[in-house]
Amino acid sequence: MPQIKKKGQAGQAKNFITRTQAVRKLQISLPDFRKLCIWKGIYPREPKDKRKIIKAANASTTFYYTKDIQFLLHEPLLQKFREQKVLEKKISKALGRGDISDAKRFERNAVRPEKTGKPRYTLDHVIRERYPTFIDALRDLDDCLSMLFLFANLPSTSTVPAKMIARCERLCLEFQHYLIVSHSLQKSFLSIKGIYYQANIQGEDILWVVPYRFNQRVLGDIDFRIMGTFIEFYMTLLGFINFRLYTSIGLKYPPKFDQTKDEQAGELGAFTLEGVNLVSEEDQTKLLTNGTAEHGPDPKVQAEVDKLVRQLKDGESNGEVDVVANDGAAEDGAEDEEKTTDALDKFEPAAPGGDVLPQPSYSSNDPGSLFSKCTFFLSRETPRQPVEFILRAFGCKRIGWDAVLGEGAFTNNELDPTITHQIVDRPVVQAAMGEGGDGEDNQTSQKLGPNQRVPGRIYVQPQWVWDSVNDEELKRPDQYAPGAQLPPHLSPFVQNLRGQYDPTVPLEEQQTEAEALEADVSDAEEDEELEDGDDSLAVKAAAEGMDIAGSEEDESEGEDDNGSFDGFSEGEEVEEDEEEEVSAALQRQLELEAELTGNTVKSKQEDAKTKAKAEARKALQKKAKDEAEELDRAKGMLSKKKRKLFEQMIYSNSKKSAEDLKLREKRRKIEKELAKGKTQ
Repeated sequence: MPQIKKKGQAGQAKNFITRTQAVRKLQISLPDFRKLCIWKGIYPREPKDKRKIIKAANASTTFYYTKDIQFLLHEPLLQKFREQKVLEKKISKALGRGDISDAKRFERNAVRPEKTGKPRYTLDHVIRERYPTFIDALRDLDDCLSMLFLFANLPSTSTVPAKMIARCERLCLEFQHYLIVSHSLQKSFLSIKGIYYQANIQGEDILWVVPYRFNQRVLGDIDFRIMGTFIEFYMTLLGFINFRLYTSIGLKYPPKFDQTKDEQAGELGAFTLEGVNLVSEEDQTKLLTNGTAEHGPDPKVQAEVDKLVRQLKDGESNGEVDVVANDGAAEDGAEDEEKTTDALDKFEPAAPGGDVLPQPSYSSNDPGSLFSKCTFFLSRETPRQPVEFILRAFGCKRIGWDAVLGEGAFTNNELDPTITHQIVDRPVVQAAMGEGGDGEDNQTSQKLGPNQRVPGRIYVQPQWVWDSVNDEELKRPDQYAPGAQLPPHLSPFVQNLRGQYDPTVPLEEQQTEAEALEADVSDAEEDEELEDGDDSLAVKAAAEGMDIAGSEEDESEGEDDNGSFDGFSEGEEVEEDEEEEVSAALQRQLELEAELTGNTVKSKQEDAKTKAKAEARKALQKKAKDEAEELDRAKGMLSKKKRKLFEQMIYSNSKKSAEDLKLREKRRKIEKELAKGKTQ
């Protein structure tokens, strides 16, 4: 006789387990269960039918996979949590007995983990389990960096201790030092949320956001216990990653940390890197690390490597000479082949109107040395931390700022003659005319007198740094001069697709025929209003001061015409007649204005441009109507399923085109306002 299956022992009921059952099975508290699930990467699951698992299940019931909970049974952290629970019970029992001395002893042991009290646990084994390879850890680094940079800018509270904030800041600064030395930073963008950075580390693109250095308000509706659990995991993860990155480029980890410089807002300058090769880039390394490296490569090994490289170069050159001597024709053929192979392949669209791929090009400049020949001075109002990081990451070796901004500057003297660029972020200050002044604006700090600017120095706004980095070239400084209207700061992470609005392309190349026609009509109407503005004002004044006999007759004639109108059977004929009536009324109004002013009336036949535009508008309307009819006929040939998909596609495309139309109209208005301002 086959065994009878009992309810709840097969199928979905066996594969899923509720949160309450999981907590009872693991014999830990609910907060510890949440911690364990976050660290181990176990998340709630949604079954297809909750009623088949438990009859009393409702919408708020949380389910987990039974295999995941069984996997947690062998976790070493469970024993640590149980030891902590035992210690808390001992303290509560001592307080219940009134034995305060035992309770204090237990508390002292709990505060000092080096004694036999509160157990200290580590998450090293969890990191190794979740990320078996280093590439897996790099792929999960985006959220890690965003969270750690966020907590590094928070104020210390009871829920966010100061030690946690200090450790987050230190780990972030160590990661920034790696980006500076390896030149891995690629792009950056200033947004409302914060500053976005993108770096390429071992072929993986990593994008994270850093909040601005404002006074953060810690709200009470945020559960910092859950966020603190993530931070504890991310701090361990970033420590592992920093160690691997530093050792991969020959640096010691952790770097030397100067507490006094850090207290004086040194930040990046508080670290000293060791193990860098100082043979060719001695000055650069000294400036980056604020010191000298103690351990370099072995001179004997370096000499042998140089000798081998020289031998290889000599062998290649001798071989080329032999080939040239033996066969001159082969040389000509090889040159022709080199000429043909040196040319880069171009990615042309397979069909007309296809997407145009970015074309390859030889990079003449190294982005990592973009600011290597510049010496910067940061004014006090500029954000020192992000500007310093970006400049150092792209090759700048000498950065100075005022002493009030902190330690680690190349120079605190604003009048240093070696400074080539000064970053200023204050509005234009008009200087008063003095005896020796020339009336120029004062854009330097208060150390300089009125009307004084350091000759030979370039003054730019901070956006110049970001735009130069994203375009991989030094932008024109006159566009970013203090007080100048800055060009638009576009996101380098957005890829413009064909047919979408592109702010970098002129408006005439993006707008449709209908938009261009409407824009021409509106421009022509505005020009006519500007030309006839005085005449229309005179007409209005005269009309208010006198009674016009002809107007009453015209109104009565219009009423008679409207009353005698019987209508048409065709809708198109009705529209044409309405347009004719409107045009006739406008013609009568023009005649009345001409009688009052004594000017001649421009006949309708003389205005050829208006007639041509009207005909073009009718042709566009007819073309759109024909396309709509053809689309309806094509939809009728489709099946019901394909028709719904096609209509959904049309809806999404029309929605995108409407958004693009709004952006183009907004840009058209801005350009008109700017043109009017220039003419005035």
